[in-house]
Amino acid sequence: MRIPDIMKRRMSFSFEVFPPKEDKPLEPLLAALEELYKFNPDFISCTYGAGGTNVGRNLEVLRSIKNRGETIPVTHFTCVGNSREDIRRQLDEYLSIGVDHLLALRGDLPANNMGTGGDFSYANELIAFIRAHYGDRFAIAIGAYPEKHVEAKNLAEDIAHLRIKQDAGADFIMTQLCFDTEGFKRWMDRIRRAGVRIPVNAGVMPVTNKDSVIRMALSRNGCSIPRHLAEIISRYWDDPVGFREAGIEYTVRQIGELICEGIDGLHIYALNRHETIEEIVRKSGIQANPKGL
Repeated sequence: MRIPDIMKRRMSFSFEVFPPKEDKPLEPLLAALEELYKFNPDFISCTYGAGGTNVGRNLEVLRSIKNRGETIPVTHFTCVGNSREDIRRQLDEYLSIGVDHLLALRGDLPANNMGTGGDFSYANELIAFIRAHYGDRFAIAIGAYPEKHVEAKNLAEDIAHLRIKQDAGADFIMTQLCFDTEGFKRWMDRIRRAGVRIPVNAGVMPVTNKDSVIRMALSRNGCSIPRHLAEIISRYWDDPVGFREAGIEYTVRQIGELICEGIDGLHIYALNRHETIEEIVRKSGIQANPKGL
């Protein structure tokens, strides 16, 4: 069963990991994956490196997930540095190892910001190309930004782009991290009124480290830090143990609120770890999904 079909029947549950750098061993991530499989996720997605690099390790990780046979592997795929020929070659390779789900992204632009350096400048163009050449052989997810992409002039413009990506042939949405649950709810209402009907998979970043929260929110994503989370940061500024405990409770609360909002899927950024994930899943009361459902 494909992910969009699962999301039409019930809330999906999934994780995201990232490939190690070329000079780092793969074994620590494989060990973490073994622990994540115990939660019976519907899928596990794997990122590219920054700027579309590290594709080889991405393939290694996805091949391992596919061969393990426990869940659906999903690759990220960007426009950055990819010609039409590059795209077809890489997508053929993914299909050859049994990977037929992808998250289609423009990708982070190179430092000189002179465009993607590939044949396509926007994700909707990539999606349309994939549909034209592969039909329904791939299930395609798209990225979304509940607080808008930092390059969009306003939220309305960003939602218009989301609608364009949907209409190009996307099957479901995977959102960027968002610590502001009330803002997420308002965004959900606005995209539905704008005619965005495909299922929404909400991305959740575990709150476990003060510096990581600040960096992830502000370095590229332009995410807000809600008052409650700001108070946790201030209260435990010099207490990493206390921050982790309070942050996990914040994450568990956010997951509960998102589920009550009626999200179609819950996607946790695992950060290649499993201990914290196990605690979050247990405290959230999330039950493993039976295979085949």
